[in-house]
Amino acid sequence: MATSNQQLETYTRAQLALRNGQDRDEIWVAYQGQIYDVTRSRLWRRGNHYEHWAGQDLTRELDKDAPHTAHVFDNFKVIGRLK
Repeated sequence: MATSNQQLETYTRAQLALRNGQDRDEIWVAYQGQIYDVTRSRLWRRGNHYEHWAGQDLTRELDKDAPHTAHVFDNFKVIGRLK
């Protein structure tokens, strides 16, 4: 969606943690250094998706045991980079 990482805002892990679907209305997750807005996904409505929680970097756990490929994030807007 974004054409270059240079055009994206950088967020810290603490800033990402606030977008967990509980503290603010936004629901964000990070994967491989990029932050995705999953707010509109019915699968993330309560800030979690199965055993995964929003507001976190999911790279390690998704690379380890996700039943789908990273292409699942193609459906979501990249809104920033994880610092």
